[in-house]
Amino acid sequence: MAPARRLTLDPVPLALCRLDPSQPPPTPPPGGIWALLRRADELALVAPVDALPPTEAQIRGWRALVVDGPLDCSLVGVLAEILAPLAAAGVSVMTYATYDTDIILIREVELERALAALRAAGYAIAEGSPAAV
Repeated sequence: MAPARRLTLDPVPLALCRLDPSQPPPTPPPGGIWALLRRADELALVAPVDALPPTEAQIRGWRALVVDGPLDCSLVGVLAEILAPLAAAGVSVMTYATYDTDIILIREVELERALAALRAAGYAIAEGSPAAV
């Protein structure tokens, strides 16, 4: 399967934070990337730095690369093909999926190395807010 060859780098700095799973989740702000994931003993949030709820457990300095979509959910290997050059370059990532696309979170300190690896692998990278996010 040919990989999705176009990615968009979202300009908004993000943070990952751990919230108290016994408390109700926060309300998302309008627009932008905001992801909440709950497990039995954990509540994790990815959100813009300026929209974080009060918490001490947070890791700031993430940026999102969004796979241009929408992607058909039956496609196989899209994310694996994008992540291969990042792994080869020693770039650590976190990934999330929406109904229409995949989102790759990269630490800002590794961003230039990540973008160089992806461009060398043939990916076009636009900068700006992805319309489908």
